[in-house]
Amino acid sequence: MPRDKTANHEKIVEAAFDEFKKYGFEDASMRRIATACGMSASGLYKHFPGKAEMFTSLVKPALDGLMNLYHQIEDEYFDDLSKNKIADVSDSKGELVRAMEFIYDHYDEFELIICKSKGSIYENFKHDIANLEEKVTLRYMDEIRKNGIHVKDINQKEFHLLVTACIEALFQTVTHGFSREEAVHFAGTVQNFYGPAWKAFFEL
Repeated sequence: MPRDKTANHEKIVEAAFDEFKKYGFEDASMRRIATACGMSASGLYKHFPGKAEMFTSLVKPALDGLMNLYHQIEDEYFDDLSKNKIADVSDSKGELVRAMEFIYDHYDEFELIICKSKGSIYENFKHDIANLEEKVTLRYMDEIRKNGIHVKDINQKEFHLLVTACIEALFQTVTHGFSREEAVHFAGTVQNFYGPAWKAFFEL
């Protein structure tokens, strides 16, 4: 996360993490954060206009990094298509493990996003990720069809529920406090479980 070099800013960041982890975004108090930093509330507002901006400053860099990784993996799949190479969805590019490793490299930030963001603009994070995954997967399947490969027409409602279940399962590692080793292993388990299922679902 970006950090101002002033001692006060460092104290604020540390106190803000503690406050949001303990109380969640909705019940967090700027006044308590200020007290923990040994400064006045008005002094705190010189650094951040409000609680929402403070929360965003803590989590957005990590979230942006995850999205960059997601789009990098997306580009890898579509680059393969441009070379007439169809990825085996049952043994793909290890994207779930790569994503999990990134999440655990920024565990504190994703704990806030996944477990403590109610009332903030990030409270629908998992839903937003699932929607993105749906759109990208369907676009990929359309490109496969253009290459003359059979892809079954699917039930959109069922597809939405299956994607949502997969995304929810992944982030349960943070909700349940898995260690990094446990979480990365579980990501591989989810990949092995869902990969053949997706292949069967789309009749690939």
